[in-house]
Amino acid sequence: MKKDNSTKLIRSGLKRTEFMETSEPLFLTSGFVYNSAEEAEDAFKEQKKRFMYSRFGNPTVQMLQDKLADIEGAEVCWCTSTGMAAVFTIFMSFLKKGDRVVAGRALFGSCHHIITKILPRFGIEVELIDGKDLNAWEKALKKRTSLIFFETPSNPCLEIIDIEEVSKLAKKKGVLVVVDNVFATPLLQKPIKHGADIVMYSATKHIDGQGRVLGGAILGKRSHCDEFIKPFIRNTGPSMSPFNAWVLIKGLETLELRIKQQMKNTNLVIEYLQKSKYINKIYYPFLNDSPQIKLAMKQMKGGGNVVSFEINAKTSEKKQKSFSFLNKLSLIDISNNLGDTKSLITHPETTTHHRLNEKEKRELGITKNLIRLSVGLEDPEDIIEDIDNSLENLK
Repeated sequence: MKKDNSTKLIRSGLKRTEFMETSEPLFLTSGFVYNSAEEAEDAFKEQKKRFMYSRFGNPTVQMLQDKLADIEGAEVCWCTSTGMAAVFTIFMSFLKKGDRVVAGRALFGSCHHIITKILPRFGIEVELIDGKDLNAWEKALKKRTSLIFFETPSNPCLEIIDIEEVSKLAKKKGVLVVVDNVFATPLLQKPIKHGADIVMYSATKHIDGQGRVLGGAILGKRSHCDEFIKPFIRNTGPSMSPFNAWVLIKGLETLELRIKQQMKNTNLVIEYLQKSKYINKIYYPFLNDSPQIKLAMKQMKGGGNVVSFEINAKTSEKKQKSFSFLNKLSLIDISNNLGDTKSLITHPETTTHHRLNEKEKRELGITKNLIRLSVGLEDPEDIIEDIDNSLENLK
């Protein structure tokens, strides 16, 4: 049987107990017992493969990890308590004083904070560049570098970075390539196939997709994860809870169905926005007039369910009109989350990216009239009507 994503989302990682349950079992336990002191010793020496403590590993978490690795096409996956725990684990397990990181400057606010504020405290040099510019990567990598990190598509303006070409440049220098694939999900883009070493997710977003639990995932080669990720997670404790893992397993079962319908809804919303006199600019990878559409189509199967746009407004009224628009919505919820079954909307300049200084915001296109919309599974006509009613009543 040829297992495609549809089958893997349902069947991968499943390990039934002797009770032969239909659903994946949930192991809510902190620890595990041994038949003898000798068995415990062998387990801690890793001479016997078995579960010892849920910070080290748990059967339910392992099922999620196996499923995600299979879907992604990675050798191994390690799950963490949150997406940001995944990012921090990748950095701090591998980097040391004197190392250097080059990152695309279009970053989620918390990723930007870790890279620009926390890493330098540990003596790690950081350089942010325009990730769209291959010449900028080539120039930055002339200096000894340990790791590169970028989002594609980026949050919130959906910039696309050429994973394959950047990875080629990095491989020539022996640099670890880490890609944040949250917006694309493992269904729309597979960075490892394009040359990336490590892929990370905030499983809180599309993988759960229903606003229930937090989670993160790190995927890559077994050799790297065994040497760096595994000991860091086991000894510092950013582990995922078994309950969250179980919820995320169930979320994965409907991921493909949700993504397909959300993209259909998103395309209808974009068609409306393109005709609206109240909208100034739209950010979405698969727009026909997007300068990056060829690259997006080369490495992605679809544009996803997140679209950002600017509301027409005078400079002095940009924030006020944006807030007025958000406050007049009656269906779409104001929330900084995304990838949910519910349509969610936020004002990045004052929420997810508020810690960036004005220069950094300008460089990334994060203006006071920029809105980020995560399109959900409601009837698209209702989503569009809600947006239209709010825009028509702007003051």
